[in-house]
Amino acid sequence: MAFHEVYPSFQSLSAVKVKMDHKPAYHFQPKQNWINAPMYYKGVYHCFCQYNPKGAVWGNIVWAHSVSTDMVNWKWLKPAMEPSKWFDKYGCWSGSATILPGDKPVILYTGSIKEKPAPGYQVQNYAIPANYSDPYLRDWVKPDNNPILKPTVENISSFRDPSTAWFNNGQWKMLIGSRQYKRGIAYLYKSRDFVNWTLAKQPFHEKADTGMWECPDFYPVSTKGRRNGLDTSSLVGATKFVFKVSLDETRYEYYTIGEYDVVNDRYHPDSTLIDGWAGLRYDYGNFYASKSFFDPLKKRRILWGWANESSTMDEDVAKGWSGIQLIPRMVWLDPSGKQLLQWPIQELEKLRGNKKILRNVKLNKGDTMEIKGITAAQADVDVHFTFSSLRKAEAYNRNWDKFPPQDLAENLCGIKGATVQGGLGPFGILALSSKNLEEYTPVFFRVFKTRNKKHKVLMCSDATLSSKNENEYKPSFGGFVDVELVNNKLSLRSLIDHSVVESFGERGKTVITSRVYPELAVGGNAHLRVFNNGTETITVERLNAWSMRTPIMN
Repeated sequence: MAFHEVYPSFQSLSAVKVKMDHKPAYHFQPKQNWINAPMYYKGVYHCFCQYNPKGAVWGNIVWAHSVSTDMVNWKWLKPAMEPSKWFDKYGCWSGSATILPGDKPVILYTGSIKEKPAPGYQVQNYAIPANYSDPYLRDWVKPDNNPILKPTVENISSFRDPSTAWFNNGQWKMLIGSRQYKRGIAYLYKSRDFVNWTLAKQPFHEKADTGMWECPDFYPVSTKGRRNGLDTSSLVGATKFVFKVSLDETRYEYYTIGEYDVVNDRYHPDSTLIDGWAGLRYDYGNFYASKSFFDPLKKRRILWGWANESSTMDEDVAKGWSGIQLIPRMVWLDPSGKQLLQWPIQELEKLRGNKKILRNVKLNKGDTMEIKGITAAQADVDVHFTFSSLRKAEAYNRNWDKFPPQDLAENLCGIKGATVQGGLGPFGILALSSKNLEEYTPVFFRVFKTRNKKHKVLMCSDATLSSKNENEYKPSFGGFVDVELVNNKLSLRSLIDHSVVESFGERGKTVITSRVYPELAVGGNAHLRVFNNGTETITVERLNAWSMRTPIMN
């Protein structure tokens, strides 16, 4: 991300000893401290991320650099870029990587050249490899003709996060996130040589009352019902386009699916989708500043998001690390055309160890069942629930629609939590639960029936009871699942990794990530359970749970 509040008294304060109790094992993170541009080059996946080498909170930002051949095991390299020139003196901030013809990568990134007025004067720079034959791209050069873009006078501190570029009509195009007062804006810039850029006559896309747009992303998806991804410059054929922004005011991400007017260089969301705060999200939990890239090796689009800590700043300093990247996800268009689907990359499955299987286990009202034989603090669990009828679905209360649309699902999860008995639900899993259930993180479904006899499926990941520590940020995240329920089935996959619970509902239709910090349910004292707190009997038709091994992590 391009800007966070800076805490000078903390940003260079190292921990006496790095605490490992809650540190994820198979989610990407640096060796320690705070944790942009992913890409594939000459057989190697690269992860560049914002990193503070001197402390566990925001500040002293460099571009950390790790490489992998499978996006699971990672090798730590020296930083790709550090503040070293007048045009990035106060920070090498977020950006993107683009592969130019001839297999030549280039990085576009935001530099800060003034500390004040906060958050500084932001410019756009580029960097190129010192040695194109090095698949690890260890060394980068920042040419002296930087910066290549400067902001207009009115938005010197709201001009950042250049997107991956695409090519059409003889020119390269890329986006810059910005705002004018409360209006979010993605400016479009064009270039024939990737150095000299011209601002388009009108914004690529904009929306009133959405605030600052960070980390814009734009890419095509196939409408043929395939998982195959498309290169960013694929603008013809059976395609739709995805436009995503990270909203600074809400700290959530929103996307739409729509059409790209290549003549006028404008993006138009589909009229059936909400464009703004109440729109579709990649993830309805702790997820921000994502980037996607096209993987030419396996012809797929990979989405990578960042999950901040929910611990306090003092706790981050004490434990000596902060921030993780979530599991890389494949992303493609749902056959309905109304949303995207996401799923963890298949390579993650090589970490699966001991396996526990359940088949056709019935859960009556109030039942819980422990899943034994796996390491519950570091697990991958995939469960399919069935129910005989929809008759016991609770009536949907129209008064709930008084909540702001963007907050509706989250508020419902708070009101209708896992402990509130329902009809069809709540049912799901209790992740990172202590022996006597003093602590647990439930991930669950609830089904409501509306006045027109249609059904609304709510998915929740509730951190409220995840820890006895009352200093933590413990929200009850929620999102609705767009599913017809014709077969009376719902599926849930959760990746549990000590302090992260990353959950995929109904094969990736709805995804929610929670960061949690239990005091009792830690390591070998963590338990995994399935539960049902509804009057309708739920059947665990199929459950597969694995202990997850620890990969090579930097």
